[in-house]
Amino acid sequence: MKKVLLGTLCLFMMASCSSMKVVDQNAALNAGTAALQALTISDSQIAQLCTEYMVEMDGQNTIAPTSSDYHQRLKRIMAKFKNISNLNLNYKVYQSNVVNAFASGDGSVRVYTGLMDIMNDDELFAVIGHELGHLVNKDVRDAYRAAYLVVAARYGIAAYSQTAGALSTGFLGDLGQQLATSAYSRKQETEADEASFQFCVASGVDPFAMYHALNVLIRVGGDTGQQGTLTEMFSSHPDTQKRATHIKQVAEAAGYKLNGTKTTGVKVSGSDNSGNTGSGNKKTIQVKPKN
Repeated sequence: MKKVLLGTLCLFMMASCSSMKVVDQNAALNAGTAALQALTISDSQIAQLCTEYMVEMDGQNTIAPTSSDYHQRLKRIMAKFKNISNLNLNYKVYQSNVVNAFASGDGSVRVYTGLMDIMNDDELFAVIGHELGHLVNKDVRDAYRAAYLVVAARYGIAAYSQTAGALSTGFLGDLGQQLATSAYSRKQETEADEASFQFCVASGVDPFAMYHALNVLIRVGGDTGQQGTLTEMFSSHPDTQKRATHIKQVAEAAGYKLNGTKTTGVKVSGSDNSGNTGSGNKKTIQVKPKN
């Protein structure tokens, strides 16, 4: 990730140099210095940055009341997640036909009603598990750090202030745009899908739930009337068909068998509790935080 950040910094500084005729040289130099200093932003500062950003996001969206069917349904789904209390999760529903969900670095989970309307509980659990996989794997932290680097350089800001509300609405808005244009790598997406599978197995949820969820996105994406609402999820989650094939193979390799296209997966006879079959060539994927 540091190589990516340095590459971003170089591109920024090259852009600054190419426009020296119209941009004050001292300002460009200060921005480059700020970008270098932004590389040192700590995990705790990233968490605070995420909190400030989520306050801004929540203020810009209509949040379903806790008494609503949407919130109560999400509450039931979130209650199934086990052994992730260290993430300090909090969750809300955004009332919007956008098909999306995301997890922020401070443990905030946000799910759009557009996604809830097209998926069953197991599929929603799997999608949220995928987003939490990005959180556990530090992908969210790295995405925020990279986005902050770009925007901080643009604003000429150096070290991030830990004072709540220190960043302007304009800065946070630009941060959101930068995050929206970024995308996880294929490797990160694969690892998040595998984390979702492990969450499903650990919580007694259909082990093929992520496979089904991806196929829902593929099917709905073919409906021209729904394509606009799928932009966010498909833009940040490429190669959906390949991912569906892979996660199905992961579940099968762990000893599960798919009964049809809609039914819950079941363990193959002879499999032990770890998800390995007696053949000895099956693999269990571990979900654990990266350093």
